[in-house]
Amino acid sequence: MKRISMTLYKVLFTMLVSVLLLVACSKPHTPKPYGYFRIYMPPHTYHAFDDKTYPFRFHYSLSASIIKREQAHELYWFDLNYPQFNAQVHCSYKAIQGNLKTLSEDAHRFVYKHSIKADGIGEQAFSNNENRVFGILYDLKGNTASNLQFVLTDSSRHFLRGALYFDNVPNKDSIAPIAEYVREDMVHLMETLRWK
Repeated sequence: MKRISMTLYKVLFTMLVSVLLLVACSKPHTPKPYGYFRIYMPPHTYHAFDDKTYPFRFHYSLSASIIKREQAHELYWFDLNYPQFNAQVHCSYKAIQGNLKTLSEDAHRFVYKHSIKADGIGEQAFSNNENRVFGILYDLKGNTASNLQFVLTDSSRHFLRGALYFDNVPNKDSIAPIAEYVREDMVHLMETLRWK
């Protein structure tokens, strides 16, 4: 009887050591990062915006729709709404009345309010001398409320500002493809803008 229990003890001990060796020799488990759904990006095609009452015209993406936000004291304000992306580009226009410096400083301040959350802010100058359209495109990196902003002016009469916002909590990894898609549309808007 003692011999059977001793043999059983040896077998169990050998099995336990074997299992421990097998488990100890495997790679450590590495958790996989969260994945995101693939977002369909429609081709970039554009339509002209040339409302007779507005002091400018431009081309905008067919993926977006224009929603006018005019108020009594703020004419020519509008949103470029991207419903499939839950995103809008809020655009505001001001007539320059000797206040270009103030308008430029306000726009700069609005951009750099995001520096608390931004990993970095890139500035790209834009200049179209032939049509007197000058500006800056701001790329805000990181989990900022606005990932893209722009300012356009002719330095004497017109000042247009735009800012991209999402209806979601910002997560730079999940919105990066959309922000890049809208960025291309904003560059096209800047290139096609003409003052009236």
